[in-house]
Amino acid sequence: MVNASAKSRTVLFTCNGVKFYIVTKPFNDMGLKERYERAKEQLLHDPSICKENRELFKAFFEFEEYKLKRQNAISRLDEPCYKTLSGYVGKFKNVNTWFRNKPWRDLTKQDIKKVYDDLEDGKITNRSGKKFEDRAGYYGKIFKSKPFRMVGKSEIAKDVMEFTTGKTDKEVRYVIESEFKKLVSVVSKPKHLLLFWLQWDVGENINTSLQLTKKDFMKQKNPRTNEPEYLVNLPKDKIKRSRKTRSEPTLYAETVKYADMVLEGLGRNEPIFAFGHRQSLKIMQSAVKRSGAVCMPNNDSPTWKDLRSGMACHLLKSGWTREEVNARLGHTPSSDALNAYLTFLAIDRHGPKHKLFTTSLEAVQNELEDFRAKSKLEQQRMVRLTENVEQLRGERIELRNQLKTQAERYEDRLNRVMKYMEQSEQEQTKMQKQHQADMKILFTLIEKKLGQRLRKAA
Repeated sequence: MVNASAKSRTVLFTCNGVKFYIVTKPFNDMGLKERYERAKEQLLHDPSICKENRELFKAFFEFEEYKLKRQNAISRLDEPCYKTLSGYVGKFKNVNTWFRNKPWRDLTKQDIKKVYDDLEDGKITNRSGKKFEDRAGYYGKIFKSKPFRMVGKSEIAKDVMEFTTGKTDKEVRYVIESEFKKLVSVVSKPKHLLLFWLQWDVGENINTSLQLTKKDFMKQKNPRTNEPEYLVNLPKDKIKRSRKTRSEPTLYAETVKYADMVLEGLGRNEPIFAFGHRQSLKIMQSAVKRSGAVCMPNNDSPTWKDLRSGMACHLLKSGWTREEVNARLGHTPSSDALNAYLTFLAIDRHGPKHKLFTTSLEAVQNELEDFRAKSKLEQQRMVRLTENVEQLRGERIELRNQLKTQAERYEDRLNRVMKYMEQSEQEQTKMQKQHQADMKILFTLIEKKLGQRLRKAA
């Protein structure tokens, strides 16, 4: 007998002790709504947080949820709203820890000043042991805003932080084209490759890309080059509120190639990627580790966001205008967000020196070295692909043997059942014949007795 139990990602079939996993319709990781609701519930029922602060957090979430709905003219909270609310959960936990679980209503100016100074001096650090980069977010959203205003402490916080400008000299991190090529050279799965090329090509937020469905892709031919391309639709409900709804044509043949492979066989409303943000981080980390790719300017490990800024820098260096890059990034024409990519860190200052000293021979040598490096990476990729093929072949053989063994068991069981049915049928026929013989003898005796009585009566 076959037992089946449905799960979120697979359906498990158990037959004679052998388990079979069959992948069903793919689902993304837990959505922002579920993550927020679960995190909020844990925060509001955390016994390590004093009752006064938990009641404050609860009142704030009720206020903020209502504000977001009215502010954005929506009847129900959407994904961007839940992302905003989730950010408050983490901030509340951290701030509560910094004040040692003291009721916020009882905080003094000295308490607030100490936390402020410790944040600015780097005594309070993040999980990596580094100074908090999002200090301005805590100041603007917690200390000087509604949460502290609800307990009458916002004015004190503003007085303490009067010298905070909110300006930071945060460096622009970006991935150059050669480092991006290293990343994709170690990736083999078409869906993963499509995600990398989408981030480098279209450059939208990774969470947006993970929400795209087949209907968001429309294949067409470029009216000028007559080459195939995809028009990627970025609808309002999938992008950040600060971005413009738009449709962007793909720029690279690789994006079209992997989109063709992935989209084939998908339903119109089926998600392109059968995984969520957490899995995408693992994919990026794996590619970085295997390729050794780095992020400019400090050789840090690249992230998905760095591909977006890398795309912007690459297009600027390729001759695109500020307005064209701004539009592709989804910014409004008046946005100054692109200014960061136009700073000293994001502009190639080695170009003039290269033009001054590079000779034709040096250029040829550089191209040769680049070709050798690419050939080496391609060979490594082919070796990995061969290993993957051999592994899949071995798994196929093993599965075939398991199925063969299972089929033989079923055939043996069926033969035994048929034999049992045949024996049962023979025994039933024999019993019927015996019954008929017994009845014949019985009727003979009855006739004999009846005859004797009739003769006696006569």
